Amino acid sequence: MKALVTGGAGFIGSHLVDRLVSDGHDVAVLDDLTAGVRERIPAGVTTFIGSVEDLDLVNATCAGRDVVFHLAAHRSVARSVDHPVATNRANADGTLTMLVAAHGQGVPRVVNASSSSVYGGAAVLPTPESTPLVPRSPYAVSKMAAEHHCRVYTELHGLETVSLRFFNVYGPRQDPASAYAAVIPQFIGSLAEGRRPEVHGDGLQTRDFTYVEDVVAALLRAGTAPAAACSGKAYNIAGGGAHSLLDILRILGTSLGVTPDPLFVGPRAGDVRHTLADTTAAERDLGHVARVPFSEGLAHTVAWFIGATTVATRGR
Repeated sequence: MKALVTGGAGFIGSHLVDRLVSDGHDVAVLDDLTAGVRERIPAGVTTFIGSVEDLDLVNATCAGRDVVFHLAAHRSVARSVDHPVATNRANADGTLTMLVAAHGQGVPRVVNASSSSVYGGAAVLPTPESTPLVPRSPYAVSKMAAEHHCRVYTELHGLETVSLRFFNVYGPRQDPASAYAAVIPQFIGSLAEGRRPEVHGDGLQTRDFTYVEDVVAALLRAGTAPAAACSGKAYNIAGGGAHSLLDILRILGTSLGVTPDPLFVGPRAGDVRHTLADTTAAERDLGHVARVPFSEGLAHTVAWFIGATTVATRGR
């Protein structure tokens, strides 16, 4: 397989690149390194530095590829509230640019990274893909638009597209330092450094968390599943359980040997109360089932973070 991974120096993308290289595939990466880390890209991987909004560059990266795994994006609901135009350009316009290039270069399939945020606060739990999309943030709107662009390119041009709605991905390499960091690395960073972890709202909101290894497995399945079953569709990719923020703090506190003393602050604009995915369709059409239990994934994440912190401290 000759694969292109956009956002391949990022959190999820770098894990996918590692797996593709390990499996013996020919891999290229496109990343503007705004959030990605160049050192994560393995030696020998063809690397293009630039934006998915640059059509000439994207045409060059797509040439001769069998599949594009499109992960490049401006992430975070909170960031999108602060920077809505930049978010839309990267996520909606960037995806359309990728589709134009992939179609023009004869790439058979594009796998698009979408988000559970497209549902908004879904009333039906677990939430199936048939649930109406009512996005509550510019980020969610941009991801919904990207999905529609994918579907339209399948219907108009026959380009095989598969969108994956990721539910709260976590794992090693996730950045705890950003102002828009996801909750698990943010909690680990605070607890490991003796700071009070900030909890937005009352902490009883729940999320369906998905370990990054399971996300990589889903991406690979989406890249090879029969087109008749999945092309032009969107699928939930999730861990299969709901966990509150206070539950996570308790588990992390036990793992790190500390007693969390959360600092409760106001809820984040655009956040939803609960998420829980119905993953029946992904199992049926893609053959994908999450394998990593939440407790095991958290343990791996904590171990990686502590190891990375130790290495950084030694290097000072």
